[in-house]
Amino acid sequence: MLIAFIVLYLALTLMVGWWASRKVKTTADFVVAGKSLRTPVLAAGLFATWFGSETVMGAPSEFIEHGLQGAMEDPFGAALCLVLVGLIYARPLYKMNILTFNDFYRMRFGRLSEIVSAVFMVPSYFGWIAAQLVAMAVVLKAIIGLPLVYGILICCLAAVIYTYIGGMWAVAITDFVQTIMIVLGMAVLAIIMYIRVGGISVIQNSVPDDFFQFFPDRGFMNWVHYLAAWATIGLGSIPQQDVFQRVMSAKNAKVAVRASYWGGILYLSIGFMPLMIGLCGRILYPELMEGDVQMILPEMVLRHGNLLLQILFFGALLSAILSTTSGAILAPSTVMGENLIKPFLKAPTDHTMLRIMRWSVIFVTICSLAMALPEDASIFDLVSDSSALSLVALFIPLTAGLFWKKASGAGAIASMIAGMVVWIFCEYIRPTELPSLVPGLGASILGMILGSFIKPDDSYPRFLELRAQTKAS
Repeated sequence: MLIAFIVLYLALTLMVGWWASRKVKTTADFVVAGKSLRTPVLAAGLFATWFGSETVMGAPSEFIEHGLQGAMEDPFGAALCLVLVGLIYARPLYKMNILTFNDFYRMRFGRLSEIVSAVFMVPSYFGWIAAQLVAMAVVLKAIIGLPLVYGILICCLAAVIYTYIGGMWAVAITDFVQTIMIVLGMAVLAIIMYIRVGGISVIQNSVPDDFFQFFPDRGFMNWVHYLAAWATIGLGSIPQQDVFQRVMSAKNAKVAVRASYWGGILYLSIGFMPLMIGLCGRILYPELMEGDVQMILPEMVLRHGNLLLQILFFGALLSAILSTTSGAILAPSTVMGENLIKPFLKAPTDHTMLRIMRWSVIFVTICSLAMALPEDASIFDLVSDSSALSLVALFIPLTAGLFWKKASGAGAIASMIAGMVVWIFCEYIRPTELPSLVPGLGASILGMILGSFIKPDDSYPRFLELRAQTKAS
């Protein structure tokens, strides 16, 4: 029965993609759903941006092992990102009427900044997508014993088909439906586990005294690691295309801002449920801690849940991973078509660009699939390899470009390259006690300041001109 439900669920997902494809007539339809999404659908999409394998499988294991301190990056940092997007970035970016973040870098700093930022951005998604494919295959293996390779291929095929044909329309509509599944499944399971464990007093008596400590212990390095955990997603995901693309799909700027706030609230409230479910599971079934802690929720439901509970949970889990995967595939595909291919074509038609973006979906999926298929591919390694990149390379040029008039094209390029080089050096060549994103972010800030003062330009007045023209059109 559970297998039949999974097959039916994947079939319905493909049907939604086919239905959504009828709305796709232009690149704007494919990339930003014709800028027509209302608050409920858009808020669900923003919530679903990262609510994938890490939130349901990775974050609970960190929470069980490290307490509340292990949850700063996810869900707290992710919720912070969406709130900051609504508070600071959504309105000015929406009014520019652009398709990608890299369009902003071109308008503000010039063509070279557009290309460099796109070259940095596109590969950062491959590991993230691969992690979702591996996670979904691991779940299918746990449920029905399907070999990982076949599970990865099936999940890859399902995600790429409805993303290819329906674009943002398919992503937005399936995100809305899948969010309902996620909320329902997680809420029911959380209530059942809370009742079984015996209430909050039992939970508090079963964990160390500092388990729910929100702030770190005194000490400089403790605070550095704490703030770095908040910043990884909280700031680093602000200049990511998957978030931006959803914001730009709003019906108007007010909807973009409001949906960002609601997305953050949803993410924090629903994202905390898997953490508590995992903690209750550790208390009730300590033998599950002997295996892979990331699989504690799936194993717990398979061993101790009835059929209805299994359907609700695995429906929610597959929904979460598929939502994240589809948005993550569409984002770099859009950047490839708009910012890496279009500049080298001579007056391409809208129909040509739509075809290019769809082929880019296939290319991005193949690259991600290549990273997911090796037998030693791990969810943690794939995600960690793709994290922090946008923070050290793209966050400072975006923020300075919006709010610092003296920021120049040379400063933007220096910021991107310096942040990337220092981060790679500290992450892979000579690791330091500091989180590598801290010196990387510092180098990015320094590169922006020095580059802008050493080689100033008139990019800001030109940016104001272009922005005015874009608004008029």
